Amino acid sequence: MSHPVNVLFLCTHNSARSVLAECLLNHLGSGRFRAFSAGSQPSGKVNPFALQALAEAGVDTAGVRSKAWDEFAVPGAPQMDLIITVCDGAAGEACPVWPGHPATAHWGYADPSATSGDDAAKLAAFRDTLALIRRRLDKLVALPDERLQAPTLQQTARDLSAH
Repeated sequence: MSHPVNVLFLCTHNSARSVLAECLLNHLGSGRFRAFSAGSQPSGKVNPFALQALAEAGVDTAGVRSKAWDEFAVPGAPQMDLIITVCDGAAGEACPVWPGHPATAHWGYADPSATSGDDAAKLAAFRDTLALIRRRLDKLVALPDERLQAPTLQQTARDLSAH
């Protein structure tokens, strides 16, 4: 491939699931992928349990922050090849018009931030969500380049939503 596949993960608050996916894909992507994340109503901070789960998995979180999806819909922003919503709230919202008409898919995950209980239970929920995200991302990064080209990328990403 001549350039990395740019993937934007969207969630409402951009503090947990989308951040987990962004950091993990950048870790696993071996330069073939460049991941970003954003939210429709960003919280302004990344959940500390997300950062802890990623650190335990050996995934770099340097520079990660909670941000609005508008950052990626303006001139000069990286052009996305694929946009994946990871929470049901973001999947149902009216998204900006993305330059280049990227492929889209929905990979729903339960919100680990909604877990009640002590810190150990909350961290366990983030670890579990990270493991679920990793299962899909491992399959994505293992795909041959031809499955990641524009004509087939949307179907490829949507096929992975069933896994």
